[in-house]
Amino acid sequence: MTKDYNRETPSPEETIIFLRKMEVPSKARWIPDDVSSTPSSSGMQRSSCSSLKMFLAALSFAYFSKALSGSYMKSTITQLERRFDIPSYLIGVIDGSFEIGNLLVIAFVSYFGAKLHRPKIIAIGCVLMSFGTFLIAMPHFILGRYKFQSSVRGSMNSTTTFGPCPASSAESTQAGDKASILPSVGCEQESSVSMWIYVFLGNVLRGIGETPVHPLGISYIDDYARSENAALYISCVQTISIIGPVFGYLLGSLCAKIYVDIGYVNMETITITPGDARWVGAWWLGYLIAGAITLMSAVPFWFLPKSLPIPVDKQLNANFTPEQTRFIKDSPSAMEHKFRPEEPANFHQMAKEFVPTLKSLLGSPVYITYLCVTIIQFNSLIGMVTYKPKYIEQHYGKSASKANFLMGMVNIPAVALGMFSGGVLMKKFKLGVMGAAKFAFGTSLLGYFLSLFFFAMGCDNAKVAGITMSYTGVEGLSYQQPSLFSECNSGCLCSGSDWDPVCGENGITYVSPCLAGCTSSTGAGKNTVFNQCRCVAVTGAGSQPSNLTASLGHCPIRDSCDTMFPYFLFLSVITSFIISLGGTPGFMLLIRCIKPEFKSLALGVHTLATRTLAGIPAPIYFGAVIDTTCLKWGNTKCGRRGACRIYNTTAYRVVYLGLTMGLRTVSFFLCILGFALLRRHVKQEEKIALTNGNVEMEFESLRKEESNNSIHSDQFVRALDCNPDRETRL
Repeated sequence: MTKDYNRETPSPEETIIFLRKMEVPSKARWIPDDVSSTPSSSGMQRSSCSSLKMFLAALSFAYFSKALSGSYMKSTITQLERRFDIPSYLIGVIDGSFEIGNLLVIAFVSYFGAKLHRPKIIAIGCVLMSFGTFLIAMPHFILGRYKFQSSVRGSMNSTTTFGPCPASSAESTQAGDKASILPSVGCEQESSVSMWIYVFLGNVLRGIGETPVHPLGISYIDDYARSENAALYISCVQTISIIGPVFGYLLGSLCAKIYVDIGYVNMETITITPGDARWVGAWWLGYLIAGAITLMSAVPFWFLPKSLPIPVDKQLNANFTPEQTRFIKDSPSAMEHKFRPEEPANFHQMAKEFVPTLKSLLGSPVYITYLCVTIIQFNSLIGMVTYKPKYIEQHYGKSASKANFLMGMVNIPAVALGMFSGGVLMKKFKLGVMGAAKFAFGTSLLGYFLSLFFFAMGCDNAKVAGITMSYTGVEGLSYQQPSLFSECNSGCLCSGSDWDPVCGENGITYVSPCLAGCTSSTGAGKNTVFNQCRCVAVTGAGSQPSNLTASLGHCPIRDSCDTMFPYFLFLSVITSFIISLGGTPGFMLLIRCIKPEFKSLALGVHTLATRTLAGIPAPIYFGAVIDTTCLKWGNTKCGRRGACRIYNTTAYRVVYLGLTMGLRTVSFFLCILGFALLRRHVKQEEKIALTNGNVEMEFESLRKEESNNSIHSDQFVRALDCNPDRETRL
């Protein structure tokens, strides 16, 4: 039918078609203004807000549990080293196995998980983490009781004496040689299976389970939180994740005080103390506790929705047409939130888009430079944190329990405060991309210069006869076993592979009572005293009494080292706080310098790269370098090399701090290139934003013109409605 009215005014049919085009898809329905104030609409908004808060709380608990179990793993490295008689580099392999688990699935979980039900994927990950943690504790229930080398017989009473240095004879020499050649009882069983493999596999399973927590959790918050609140929310989650290690190290401190076989042995027969290099704490107990906590953290995620209302300040979803975008944006009821359309998962389509999406992400120079910088800095950080408790033990003579306690109560809280303060400062000063980059670089550089003072806070090597000094009192290092023997103990049948230290009256430590030349002993258990120690008389100063004694354990550390330790702790707290200040701005830089649709994949690739190229190799090569500073190795039942008993303190300090600082130095040179690329990226984004702003102004003028036309159209429609002779169309 021919229209006989003016074509400049839209017809009713065209008006209806236009309105239908403007209609939002049913799965992402926009609520009109007159409905937004209804109880159901306000209830929906409250529900979405509470769901986001519930997700934030659940994610914080998940971060706490995974950080607790991860830090507890690091607090037990010396316990595992001694229990399984393995060197530091193998402990690095075990520690890096967590990252191997991440490597297996991180890219796929980050990409496919972002398109599926993210909370439920995180819940499954938490369950796997808990199973892996339980698996780590399993070897304790398979292995027999822990046995350590000792010259003391705990069953003897105080009136009995025995000679640790028996007189040599032809028969005893022959018997001694035979004993040193033949493997001890239990060697065959020990060589048939290495129980540390179970710890390795359990940590791999932990790594697989932890994979979805970080990329899917952070991207979920960034998707459904306001832009100005996202940084604060993420800093809160990361702060909680820093609190986890506090409890992890405190749990490690508590378990390190408890003997490994507590409840199964008579503690009066145990002659070693927590400060002894042979002491093994109840490492398995903490893993059972951590596994139970991780299992509980999975529960809330099963009850969370797949998606939440998206704040209007986020970029509108690509499924909306330009007309729909303007229509929703201009509506008052859409000022708070809009909904993202939920489409059924198409795995074939997702698989086809994966490689092009990954190429596009890796084609960003800013992102690649950021990856390189963080990989190098993570190598430094992971290596330093992994072996810091051990550094405190070996360098300052503290027990594993005290080292873990100090890490948990002094160092980690400073990191948590720094992470949270960084997020607050970023929100307060509204730091942009360049501002966040400058802030992160500045704090890292300041912390670097302060860390150089650690080189001056050193302690001298402990005085150990035959290792760090001769039996005549001359200081000098020796890595050779023959140096343990001297004229004063030549009449004894001593083993150079034993480690059963005693402290002489002269303040010098001897590797064993036999090597100290002690011919008799009194007392039992921890109260054993060795008498007639000829080597103590040789290295003693002044007059030589007829009965020089030695007691169990190392000699106390020098007073000068005890004086230096508080300054070390203070500087450690200050540097940790300053460096962690830039943690949240640096992390937000990663999120803001990439396209929103690449967010989950970018976080996943970042996690994959840092853990593959830093988390796996750093503990291994840090441990291998530290092993080169070992002065005395222990031996297993089969005679192979076991755990290190004493280190060259000076060399340990140089390689540990030198490697940490050297890696950070390299990263600063890459930061210069990163700043140049980032500045160019920001300028390009500003040009694009300016162009879009001009286009938006044109759209605004067209919208006003369209609005005026719609008024005329409404008047025309009302006129037709009032016409009794108008034609009715079906």
